[in-house]
Amino acid sequence: MIKKINILLILIAIIGSLYFVFIKDNNIIFILKDISIVLTISALYIVQKILKIKIPEGINFVYILFIFMAHFLGVICDLYSKIYWFDKFVHFLSGFVAAFVAIYLLVKFKKDKNIIFSIIFIISFSVMIGSLWEVFEYLASYYFEVDPQKVIATGVTDTMGDIIVTLLASILTSISYYFEHKYNYNLLIKKFIKMI
Repeated sequence: MIKKINILLILIAIIGSLYFVFIKDNNIIFILKDISIVLTISALYIVQKILKIKIPEGINFVYILFIFMAHFLGVICDLYSKIYWFDKFVHFLSGFVAAFVAIYLLVKFKKDKNIIFSIIFIISFSVMIGSLWEVFEYLASYYFEVDPQKVIATGVTDTMGDIIVTLLASILTSISYYFEHKYNYNLLIKKFIKMI
């Protein structure tokens, strides 16, 4: 079932981006932005082929869902400009994505036995990824003279808001992780762990 959802999201993103390439956008920068989703949304599958490894479909799903929201809906469909809260929503989602990747790493390397260590790792990993993304946005604004961080309009408010919602998502994931392990609940985290 997860694999079918992954394929559906990939197809929607690629067909949608081709629509923008051939029907809507005529500027080379916009066309490159539209076409780039083919690489970003299929990156994990490409990495698996090159490195001859198998990434679980649950991880693929989390990644594809994030790219679909951030790149296809946010950038290509321009929801970042059209819906004022969409950027914060995607950063909130990215906090969950990074937290689930952290959980995957804990399970894969059998480091998930100490719950305090696990919670610290989940939050730290998620905030690190969010912060690295903000560094990437800063470098993009510096070298390409764009303003993805909205520094001109908001100063550091947008960047700090992005990091805060990422932190909040990682804390919520950690709370769920704690209660599922402490009281043996079989909710979202344990279902995710079974998928990997």
